[in-house]
Amino acid sequence: MMELLKAIQSRRSIRKFKSNEVPDPVIKELLDAARLAPSGSNLQATRFVVIKSPVERMKLKECTPLPFVAHAPVIIACCIDREGMGNTRVRYRELMEAQAFVGTPLADDPTLMEASAKRRSSMDQAAIKAYLTLNAAIAIEHIVLRAVDLGLGSCWIMMFDSAKTKSMLGLEDRYDVVALLPIGYPDQSPAARPRLPLEELVLKEV
Repeated sequence: MMELLKAIQSRRSIRKFKSNEVPDPVIKELLDAARLAPSGSNLQATRFVVIKSPVERMKLKECTPLPFVAHAPVIIACCIDREGMGNTRVRYRELMEAQAFVGTPLADDPTLMEASAKRRSSMDQAAIKAYLTLNAAIAIEHIVLRAVDLGLGSCWIMMFDSAKTKSMLGLEDRYDVVALLPIGYPDQSPAARPRLPLEELVLKEV
């Protein structure tokens, strides 16, 4: 296993995969990395569909203009559960019991948590989707880096028809597919992509 910095530096978007299957225990490790990702208020509203069947993978060709996606030995459809927002109070109680808020105002004033839960309940659907998608992105990147650690490659895919993919997977209305993640053993070794210098990214230090 490699150190985290090495995994970050080695990560590439892989678009060509070997035909080797990804063993189930390895897939489980990837998903467990996502399970351990942080999420706002510990909502844990990210869900996954693991697509391994060649027939089901080929169906994805109708959902994305990128044919290489379907040729990966495993594809993870990364989803959000919009109803997960309704669990805010439950998750808050769990955090309180785990003493997650020790040393903060939240530990001494439960009305702050109640106010936050009320704000969440008043969010419109667009805001809920944006919030949960941001949380899902953290979990997805956990998968991406763990994949590098395990000798696998992946590629974030946002170019797909979300509604068509959702229908193909037979998902309930409460779920939205926010990204596809083809995963497999790399059959290419891309060079490092150009990156802006750090000085252009830091706006200021105050």
